[in-house]
Amino acid sequence: MNSETAAPDPVPRPTNPTGHFAMRFSSTPRGARLARRLAGQRLDAWGIPYDCDTHHALTLIVAELAANAVRHGLVPGRDFRLAVACDAMTVRIEVTDTRTEGVPVVATPTDLRDTGRGLFLVEHLADRWDWHPRRDGPGKTVWAEYALPAPGRPAAAPSCPSSTAATVPM
Repeated sequence: MNSETAAPDPVPRPTNPTGHFAMRFSSTPRGARLARRLAGQRLDAWGIPYDCDTHHALTLIVAELAANAVRHGLVPGRDFRLAVACDAMTVRIEVTDTRTEGVPVVATPTDLRDTGRGLFLVEHLADRWDWHPRRDGPGKTVWAEYALPAPGRPAAAPSCPSSTAATVPM
């Protein structure tokens, strides 16, 4: 096989061994869209290009967590915070809102409802996810981790997350 016919690596590894991005966004649908777009740009800059499955999965996780922060974590006048950290093995996404009540729950989606699939998708895309109370004020942080496949090995289907996974501060 030559370079023109060789199958591309299904999930490129980040070229930058570590990276961190964090920013606050308005708790509006526009803020959620901007969070997804900026996270996608940062992932591309870290060597996870736009046109690969890993990029699509990670931006979908960001989109769902940001949309949940806007829909369920909204406190008027307060922003939500997105943090994305990447190393050679894992991408970790954290979304923090300022609402203290309401625990994130994976709902079983039905054909009759137009909503309720966000955390269901996150659960199936991420290797682990969970939530914890916000450490520096009122609210909560929902996080998800996505394990990057080792170089030279095809991407394995992500395992179901454990709701008892330990939280690691960023």
